Amino acid sequence: MTTNQPIQLGEKFEQALEFALHIHRGQTRKGSQTPYFAHILGVASLVLEDGGSEIEAIAALLHDAAEDGAGQQTLDQIRVQFGEEIAGIVLDCSDTLETPKPPWRARKQAHIDHLENSRPESIRVKLADKVHNANNLLRSLHEHGPSVWDDFKGGRAGTLWYFKEMYAVFSQTRAGYLMDEFARLIEKIDGYPEG
Repeated sequence: MTTNQPIQLGEKFEQALEFALHIHRGQTRKGSQTPYFAHILGVASLVLEDGGSEIEAIAALLHDAAEDGAGQQTLDQIRVQFGEEIAGIVLDCSDTLETPKPPWRARKQAHIDHLENSRPESIRVKLADKVHNANNLLRSLHEHGPSVWDDFKGGRAGTLWYFKEMYAVFSQTRAGYLMDEFARLIEKIDGYPEG
């Protein structure tokens, strides 16, 4: 008989917390004064609650670090400090390392295409990221109404397209609570009054 042992979060997790806090210091969520780091913590929490490993939790803490930091240079730092597996998950979760970023729609489509062949660990982290983002968007819609869409490069139509395409990719390999939650959030956002 096997027993489920609690996941132990060690020194590497603490180092990742500090690394991510440094990268995201001063950043805020779209259209709010909420520290961006709240998103980082939220994604790591969802990964752990979904049964993710310490490696996945560390990758969750770092999932936006390269994209929002110094691109390839940050990814190389992650590879040295946290290992190839974590760097690979971070790369899978990044829609670009380029500055300036390519046009929104093409960049998102390329990311969707890339994720179709990504490892399960990357899919778990990215799904947690999208669930947290969708929940934050729904909260913003409740608080501020449709003007929230002005903060999104893809607007309402593009953002919903992206969420639905990501859901389709995730559904190829994932099931369970996070998938159900993502579907629920997409439906709520889609049904929210446009004006």
